[in-house]
Amino acid sequence: MFEFAALTYGLLASIVLTAAQRNRKLARPHPPMLLYVGYMLCGLSIGSAMVLSYIAIVAAAG
Repeated sequence: MFEFAALTYGLLASIVLTAAQRNRKLARPHPPMLLYVGYMLCGLSIGSAMVLSYIAIVAAAG
């Protein structure tokens, strides 16, 4: 299950970053769906970083 989530996350991140780079190069505005997916990936990254940090702190404390 983790492998599927990691593959999906990586694929979405690659698509979002490639599309954003292409839009910037062509001086076009980003479509709303691209922004929504980008913000969702950003929130998912921050949330997982917080959870993993909490796990590390609890494991180190005892």
